[in-house]
Amino acid sequence: MRALVLPATTGPDGAGLADVPEPDGAHPWADGERLLVDVRAAAVSFPDVLQSRGRYQHGAPAPYVVGGEYAGTVLEAPAGSRFRPGDRVAGFTCWGAIAERTLAIPRHTVRIPDAMSWVEGAAFYLNYVTAWFTLHRAGFRDGESVLVHGAAGGVGTATLDLLRGRAKPVVAVVSSERKAEVARGCGADEVVPAGGDWLGEVRELTHGLGVDVVVDPVGGDRFTDSLRALDVGGRLMVVGFADGAIPEVKVNRLLLRDLTVMGVALEPWQQRFAGFADELTDALEQAATRVSPYVGTVLPLERAHEAMGILDRREALGKVVVEVASDR
Repeated sequence: MRALVLPATTGPDGAGLADVPEPDGAHPWADGERLLVDVRAAAVSFPDVLQSRGRYQHGAPAPYVVGGEYAGTVLEAPAGSRFRPGDRVAGFTCWGAIAERTLAIPRHTVRIPDAMSWVEGAAFYLNYVTAWFTLHRAGFRDGESVLVHGAAGGVGTATLDLLRGRAKPVVAVVSSERKAEVARGCGADEVVPAGGDWLGEVRELTHGLGVDVVVDPVGGDRFTDSLRALDVGGRLMVVGFADGAIPEVKVNRLLLRDLTVMGVALEPWQQRFAGFADELTDALEQAATRVSPYVGTVLPLERAHEAMGILDRREALGKVVVEVASDR
């Protein structure tokens, strides 16, 4: 079968199409349960870029098949599984997705509705599971105000989509007018430029109070101002560090206004709380019937090698998706 392979962890530019054997056995994270999927579309995210340089904590040793997300149909399912051959599914694999077949992880796989295209399905799981879990951990309640950094990126657009009509207001922070258009289209009530006095604008929009929740997949030097942007009792959700720099917090800032800084990492939560997986799956399958994943770039399989570079150069809007087999 054809797949996008990275022969060595030298960065995104080393990836290329190759013929590889079809996957056997089960995914290493699947506890021996073989769930084989015929891939129609696959996607890349920031962990794929890190993994290509050997910097991702869950990375596979090279050579490996690139891509951590997919949408397709089930070919084989384990006995007693909730999946059946022919089911339309989407999920997270960490690696191995940009291929004609991939081994899925049952606990990281959900059914998607017929109305959701394969491209949208490939853009669904990782961004929306991250966004949903972030809001869940934040204890978000309808009517609260939320600020979203990196709002035109994958996690940002998914967060805006889930908050559409629920947060009052949802404020997007973006770095360009094009990204502002994307954020508005995904549900942002207000958009402020990252390069200006975004903190001052947020305070003005919230009548000097600040927001209840900040969702931050960016990190870097805006972190302290994110704390300043919170209302009393506000929560800053640490989703990632796309900026590359890991910020530090002086805890007296938390004490003075009863603030909370909270990390968002799904895997340890699922490992510790076994029953949570069912709740998460139900929530995602319900969300799949009403959301519209934003896909900024769609590439044919022959150009799949370009996908990680788009992310690496910070050119991505929403999700970058590869059509693996649009005619099957």
